[in-house]
Parts: sequence; structure tokens; C-alpha cells
Amino acid sequence: MNFSDAIIRRIGTSCSWLIFLMALVTTLIVVARKGFDVNSIAIQELVSYLHATVFMLAIPWALQEDEHVRVDILYRRMPPVKKRWVNIVGGITCLLPFALFCMSTSFDFVAKSWEIFENSPQANGLHGVFILKTIVPVSFFLLAVQGLSIIVRDTRYLMAEPK
Repeated sequence: MNFSDAIIRRIGTSCSWLIFLMALVTTLIVVARKGFDVNSIAIQELVSYLHATVFMLAIPWALQEDEHVRVDILYRRMPPVKKRWVNIVGGITCLLPFALFCMSTSFDFVAKSWEIFENSPQANGLHGVFILKTIVPVSFFLLAVQGLSIIVRDTRYLMAEPK
């Protein structure tokens, strides 16, 4: 495992703890609302922030763990060498262009949010929407890094394969 794989794995496992936190906060919301007739917009938004963070930062980890969505009808029956070719060609033609496009097109969106230190539109909502929006280009950067890691790994495997 290389350095980038280790970082992405660490981020992914950290996200799994955020899911636990999200479940606790959701339980708190339900108990507060039903048991004490207390409602907080900020706490409700926290669940959305956590969900978005988990979703966006776990994408590269899902790719690393081969748990991402793909059309498996043909892929699962392929021998390992053909699977590696599919990973290389798919990574170069689809994954990398998509990740780089999403990352580059999100920069203006994030920069504008940072310019105004964007906060929740709700009066009593959470602050720091600009931080949440920053996760978008970070996520796609990490996805591109993980895609490159897979392309390099599979290329090395094919080059080392006896002819």
C-alpha cells in the first residue's frame, strides 16, 4: 500500500465514525423533539453536514475497496488480467476526466462561498457552509488520486506479468 492509499483508507475509516456520530445526533433530535418538545435547526443541519461529509469523503475509499457501483455483469466473470485492463482503460477514459472536471468546476463555487463566509440560510442554522462546500473539490481530488493509484498498480502488475 502506498502513501496515498493509506491516507484515503484513514479518511474512509474516519468517515465510518462520523456515521456513528450521525446516528447519535439523530437519536438526540428524536428524543429532544418527542420527549421534551425541543427543536433545533442547527442540530438538524448537523446531521445533513455529517451525511454530506461521509458521502463525499468515502467515495475514494469505496473505489479503493472495490465497493463502488459498476456494471458487474461481465466484469465479475473476467480473469484478473482482463479486470486490470478494464480498470486501466476505465480509469483513464472515464474516472480521471470525470474527477478532474468535477474538481475544476467546483473551485469557483467554493471560492464564492469562502468570499462571503457562507452560512446557513436558516436564522438559527449552522455556520460554515463554506467549509462543507470545500469538501467537494477535496473529494474529487482524492478520487483522482485513488484512480491514479489503481491505474499505476494495475499497469505495474501487467508489466510484471510473464508473457
